[in-house]
Amino acid sequence: MRVVLGVSGGIAAYKACELLRLFTESGHEVRVVPTREALKFVGAPTWAALSGHPVSPEVWDDVHEVPHVRIGKSADLVVVAPATADVLAKAAHGLAGDLLTNTLLTATCPVVFAPAMHTEMWQHPATRANVATLRERGAVVIDPAVGRLTGADTGPGRLPDPAEIFQVCLRVLRGRPRDLAGRKVVVSAGGTREAIDPVRYIGNRSSGLQGYALARTAAARGAEVTLVAANVTLPDPAGAKVARVESAAELRDAVLAASADADVVVMAAAVADFRPATRHDAKIKKTDGEPEAIHLVKNPDILAELGERRRHEPGPRVIVGFAAETHDVLANGQAKLARKGCDLLVVNQVGEGLAFGTPDNAATVLVAGGEPVEVPFGPKEDLADAIWDLVAVRLS
Repeated sequence: MRVVLGVSGGIAAYKACELLRLFTESGHEVRVVPTREALKFVGAPTWAALSGHPVSPEVWDDVHEVPHVRIGKSADLVVVAPATADVLAKAAHGLAGDLLTNTLLTATCPVVFAPAMHTEMWQHPATRANVATLRERGAVVIDPAVGRLTGADTGPGRLPDPAEIFQVCLRVLRGRPRDLAGRKVVVSAGGTREAIDPVRYIGNRSSGLQGYALARTAAARGAEVTLVAANVTLPDPAGAKVARVESAAELRDAVLAASADADVVVMAAAVADFRPATRHDAKIKKTDGEPEAIHLVKNPDILAELGERRRHEPGPRVIVGFAAETHDVLANGQAKLARKGCDLLVVNQVGEGLAFGTPDNAATVLVAGGEPVEVPFGPKEDLADAIWDLVAVRLS
């Protein structure tokens, strides 16, 4: 695939070198088109050496090749990272003062913007309007991450991890529709931990990989994504707002708050069914004899609560649950679908080397009022796309 990497003049330009490396090492041909300002942060020789192509911000270089038209027309993807407020404004208003903005005007392929700027600039009404305009035209504008910015400032405006930008670009290159544009989705991921004492807990083996694949894929398909992550150590998916929780009670509160105005909720997290009735304030010491029994009580059933709430008040149009089963997989899944009141239930078998902590998965998606859909063994991103395909049909 032919990829154009646009780089604008922000301090995060150095991170685009890693994004370039990810593209080239995966076999893509990359042409880097920096702005004049970007070259003040990373010089042309660096971009040329890493990409294997000459680099210039000017429309006047190699005029006989008509680069201001040819580069955009021949690309399979244009990604601008970092995209400053200035470049977003120029792209939204159709300005063409350098090679990058000319390329954006002539590109007939998908375009991805990864903004990076100070919080005040990102939140300014002018920038928000420009982002809305670009999204309405079909561009993928990834929300920036929240974190440390230039100097002592912290807030939204940080360039997402280059590896996560790369993953979004791969989803876009696959040609998936932007059928979630304008939709708000909530995804839970990971596994909850229920404290026994300050040291020990009851937990499960969920890594969060499937939930993160769902969040990443939804963002690439245009959704506004809130990811509720329980004890996950993965990098934040580009474009997702991440809320970190630990226990089932914390996850419930975060999901219910985020789902108040959501179109879709996907409960991919492995939520502990039980928690200790008492949490000890100090570490339980080992003594002679048998340890004291740990009494368990039930945790709230978040998926069932979402379904019950929707019966009595406005709520998500589509609710997706997950069922991790070790035996009688489909029978247990069908019973759970009827009991929980969700629209789709993703049933997968778990066990040694299956589902938890692996990059691949297989599942049967049970559909309320419809026929089951089999998703063969493959990358978890493929299962995520299959789930969003079914969700998009129900939303339409």
